[in-house]
Order: sequence, then C-alpha cells, then structure tokens
Amino acid sequence: MPKTRKIRVNLRGAPRSYDIVIKDNIIKELGPRLSGLGFRGSVALITNPKVKRLYAGVIIKSLASAGFKTIVITVPDGERYKTLDEAAKIFDALVKNRFERGSPIVALGGGVIGDISGFAASAYLRGVPYIQVPTTLLAQVDSSVGGKTGVNHPRGKNLIGAFYQPAAVYIDPLTLKTLPEREFKAGLSEVIKYGVIKDRAFFGFLERNAAVISKRGPAICAAIEKSCALKAWVVSRDERESGLRAILNFGHTFGHATEAASGYGTFLHGEAISIGMVMAMNLSVSLGLCPAKDAQRVAALISAMGLLLDAPKISHAKLIDAMRLDKKVSGGKMRFVLPRAIGRVIVKDVTVPQIRRFLGSLDRA
Repeated sequence: MPKTRKIRVNLRGAPRSYDIVIKDNIIKELGPRLSGLGFRGSVALITNPKVKRLYAGVIIKSLASAGFKTIVITVPDGERYKTLDEAAKIFDALVKNRFERGSPIVALGGGVIGDISGFAASAYLRGVPYIQVPTTLLAQVDSSVGGKTGVNHPRGKNLIGAFYQPAAVYIDPLTLKTLPEREFKAGLSEVIKYGVIKDRAFFGFLERNAAVISKRGPAICAAIEKSCALKAWVVSRDERESGLRAILNFGHTFGHATEAASGYGTFLHGEAISIGMVMAMNLSVSLGLCPAKDAQRVAALISAMGLLLDAPKISHAKLIDAMRLDKKVSGGKMRFVLPRAIGRVIVKDVTVPQIRRFLGSLDRA
C-alpha cells in the first residue's frame, strides 16, 4: 500500500483550509476523493496536450466511476500561453458547457496550467472551486500550494491575477517519471529555495543527497514533502504576502526580470529562478549582509543539481526596466529577499543606483 503523506494548510476560517495529499497513484483515486469533498455533477479538467495524452484518460475513468461528467479544456503548452486570451477561451468553454458554481475545476499539469486554471476559477461566476493536481516538480513543491493565480502581461509576469485558494492539492510523485529532464531539473530550484530561506538542516540534506535527488531517486519524495510543509507553514501565517510570505520570493525579483527581459520561453521558470538566486546571494554579499562562503555553497548546490548559474547577456537597462514592473517594487525601490545566512533571510529595499553598481560589478568579475 503506497504511503500517504498529508500536510494541512491552515488558513483563517476553517472551510478555507485544505490538505496537500502526497501519494503514489493518487490520480487514480481522484473521483472518490472529489466525492469525499462533497462535489457532484460536472468537473472541468484543464490540462495541456502533452499531459492530456499521459494522464487524462486515467483521471476521466476515475471521475466517471464516481459519477462525474468531465469537460476537458486544453491549453497549449508553455509559459507564453499563460495569457488573458487563453483564459478567455477557458471561460468560453465553461459557458458553452453551462458549468455551474458548485462544480470544480481540476488543474492537471505544471505551473502554467495551475496558475491559469486557478485564475479562471477565481473569476468564473465570481468564484468556483478548483483542485490542483500538479504533474511537474516545480508545481508540486511550489506553485500548486498557496493560492497565487494569474496570467502574464507582455511587460511583466503574473501582473494579472488573484489570491484564490484551492480546495485540495493532490500530488502523485509517479508523474515525475514522465517529466522531461530539463523540466525536472528546473523544479529543483524551488526545492533549494526552501532550504536557503527557512531551513539550514534541509539545505544540508539537499547537499548530501544532491546526486540521488537530481536522478529522481527515493530522496525526492522526502524533498517534496519537506518543501510542501515549509510552504504550508509560511502560507498559513501570511496568506496574502503582507509580511512573512514575501520570503518565498527569494531569487524571484532577478528571476522574473530575466524571464521578461529575455522573452518568455527562453528559460523555464525554474531555470530563471536558479539564476535569480545566485544573483540575490551575490547581491547580499556585496551589501555586506551575507558571508561569501554561504553564497558559494548555494551556487555549488545549484550546480550539483544541474541548474543554471550565470545570468544571460541582457542589458542592465532592460533588466532594471523589467524589475521596475515587478510586483515587489515599492516607492521606486526594489524589494529583495536577501540571505543573512543559509536558513535565514530578510526582506530589504534596494535602490536603483545600488542595483546598477551591483550589475556593473558582475561585468567586471
């Protein structure tokens, strides 16, 4: 019998709290589990063509066995399709099929599917329930948990969206077996992030098990569970990023700017975040906040996991312009999550001149 791991995301107001359930082959149990949550009638399954071919049949069969009628809505694969235009197509399909307020949307796929499905759920009929069934490592450890939903604008990532929590998150680690190597490696960046921002012991675990984890060995399940537990702990204390939750953005100010400035699709999200984490560590060192040896350890682990270390050749002006549009900019200053040491970070405003000097130092290095 596969082991079931359950993590509770405790939010204010009991009905809004939900479980993250991690279990091999849980996608085969989706029908009975949705019935157990009190859902009946229709389910809208939103996915991409690749994941649809792999897993939609199993899920539709499970849903049918529990008496559900399934509407399948397909979104093209890739970050460049996380747009208002694609969201409008989802709304069209829901309207065409007379989808009702009490019926759930199931997001089957990676971060793009989860984000756009959650956004559609938050807006359709002013809110319908949705379930996250993440099939990529990045989505399993990060984007499926916490209720951040949205789509991209041509000038910035996730500029249009809402905080809207899922009714449940079901994680099937076996889906990682069909994940392309590049996408799996990209997901490891978010796993590393948790060790840097909150748990020095977990970071040490990742260092010791880097070879096994990067090859999808048994330690990956422990890494997924710990990552979800750390995110659930943060989200439970700060749902809407008014304080503590900002630490989850470590590496994201530089990372999102790298994605936007280089054109969405050049880098996977996790690849951009690995670059952003290295840059944030080095910025912290340059500001005298963090020991250089900790920055070196983070870079070494990122490298050991097969992730990107170096920023692409993007002009400083273009990178800064992208950062100005980021949601973490306030009062003309850019807000960064900067480590004081591995396992301990602060949120600090950095001025544009300081950023320019830092980027210039990278060119001279």
